[in-house]
Amino acid sequence: MRHSSLSDFLSVATSQLSPKGPFALLFIEDDTEVTSTIDHLKKSGFREILAFAAGHLLPEDNDGLHLIEADVHKQDAFASITTEVIKLFPGVWMHYCFNAEYLFFPFCETRNVRELIAFIVEERRQSMMTYVVDLYSNDLGKHPNAVSLDQAHLDKSGYYALARFSEDGEALERQLDFFGGLRWRFEEHIPWLRRRIDRVGLFQATKDLRLYGDHTFSEQEYNTYACPWHHNISGTICSFRTAKALVSNPGSMYEIPHFWWKNSAHFDWHSNQLLELGLMEPGQWF
Repeated sequence: MRHSSLSDFLSVATSQLSPKGPFALLFIEDDTEVTSTIDHLKKSGFREILAFAAGHLLPEDNDGLHLIEADVHKQDAFASITTEVIKLFPGVWMHYCFNAEYLFFPFCETRNVRELIAFIVEERRQSMMTYVVDLYSNDLGKHPNAVSLDQAHLDKSGYYALARFSEDGEALERQLDFFGGLRWRFEEHIPWLRRRIDRVGLFQATKDLRLYGDHTFSEQEYNTYACPWHHNISGTICSFRTAKALVSNPGSMYEIPHFWWKNSAHFDWHSNQLLELGLMEPGQWF
């Protein structure tokens, strides 16, 4: 189903989308790996995929895909659009990502996202923290846009966290600012407000919930990495987005000959690798 504008889609969304969910909101910024991103979302078990993009970037119609023309390059467009969808579907679980980004969670090869959500609900949680793991090609000569599924690499170390503080200077409980990957190694090319890699990658919509441009939510408990009584399951969003930006932005494209370093590792496209590297954890899900 194709919609000519965001307002057109929002006016009929409640009659066209299954209220059961879960939804995947995909923001298509360019034509890189759009098909593989959609295929990954389908394989993960999302019942509805909402693709937002300029008209010429929207893929062909197919089952389970809703195509919405929207200006995704407008500042914080992903946040404002997600918030509008949240308003219409309180109670529905949602995930948002950009093209060339892939959600992974423990045991995702044998369990789908609906089973994951059932476990999270049993833990009395309404969100799951994810960490954006930068992917990049090890050979920019062969892959000048830094994207290659076959030659995808990631950093196996160099990740850290700092305390997160409220506007009053108080340390926030069970909230941290996480850093690492290309945004850490090439931080001179990344604005300070864009360096964090933590993202609430899976959440349940509730009345009055808002998503902000820094990838945090208005409900503070959503921004926590664990509940008060034990660690919770977490996931990763394996993403070529930062690598693409670094090789295309004028301020950095001539300064970076390659992304390879001693702590680069080939990405196996399997959750076991991410678990072994400590980039996500199963919590109590065995």
